[in-house]
Amino acid sequence: MNIVILGLSITSSWGNGHATTWRGLVRELTARGHAVLFLERDVHWYAANRDLPCPPWGRTELYTSLDQLKERFTREVREADAVIVGSYVPEGVAVGEWVMQTATGCTAFYDIDTPVTLAKLARGDYEYISPELIPRYGLYLSFTGGPTLAQLEQQYGAPAARSLYCSFDPDLYYPELGALTYDLGYMGTYSDDRQPPLDRLMLEPAQRWAAGRFVVAGPQYPPHIEWPPNVGRIEHLPPAQHRVFYNSQRFTLNITRADMMRAGWSPSVRLFEAAACAVPIISDWWAGLDSIFEPGSEILIAENAADTLRYLRELSEVERHAIGDRARARVLAEHTAAHRAAELESYLRAEH
Repeated sequence: MNIVILGLSITSSWGNGHATTWRGLVRELTARGHAVLFLERDVHWYAANRDLPCPPWGRTELYTSLDQLKERFTREVREADAVIVGSYVPEGVAVGEWVMQTATGCTAFYDIDTPVTLAKLARGDYEYISPELIPRYGLYLSFTGGPTLAQLEQQYGAPAARSLYCSFDPDLYYPELGALTYDLGYMGTYSDDRQPPLDRLMLEPAQRWAAGRFVVAGPQYPPHIEWPPNVGRIEHLPPAQHRVFYNSQRFTLNITRADMMRAGWSPSVRLFEAAACAVPIISDWWAGLDSIFEPGSEILIAENAADTLRYLRELSEVERHAIGDRARARVLAEHTAAHRAAELESYLRAEH
């Protein structure tokens, strides 16, 4: 198939989780023989932080405005077998309207932020998708599964809502032997809703266990946060350094955005990356998590600092390794980028 994708970014992973998903999908779609054109709005904050300026799969083109997008790529969109528009694309509603007027093949909206999107729609915020546009897309692909898919179809009129979770690249994420620098690490961009659980599940345990070694990696944390002395800070980690980061930890922490926790069935790409490295994950709980991993066997659930400290200080090394190994086996069997590309292909062929 000839596929055109309009996404937030594939060239820069700075401050967003979209790039990792798009890179995996485009790589695996081209490996399956599809021709893929990725169109990205050239914005200054990504231009200044491009860790993959020239993706080696398919064809990537930058555009500076909606007018330039139309001038340069109308033919490609019109002739494509499938056109996919992603969430958070700048001027996403106008881009979607243009795609609907131009495309002759299958059209799809890929929502990498579904719970956030639904919360925005509920308060009348139509930043990149509108209620009027949703029924016009042939497919609504969602990072969130479960009951949300029925909501998209019944409340918003999506003709076909399908889950398309995030994924990981097994060539990039795998176990490596080396020094374990940290007892517990966390990677994530700052957000107001994630800070309280980060305080509860990492910073409080760090304060209570002075001998423990902790680290938080991610940008945009405000200067007023008081980090315990045994909590290290890394401002930004490009994807090329994620594997080393995970493999430097005895355990890794997963914290879920509030909107995604309310919706459930919204696994983070960090879950799959860490599991692929066979690093045991300590996570908050959300509905549907047990459809991704088996709690207690493949993932550890924490509600408070005491839970975190119990895992860090009392779990045997044999069981720690066993939990990581079981999680790795699970994601290799179900959650690689190749699995997602095959799912996407099947959805597109059903609509084409």
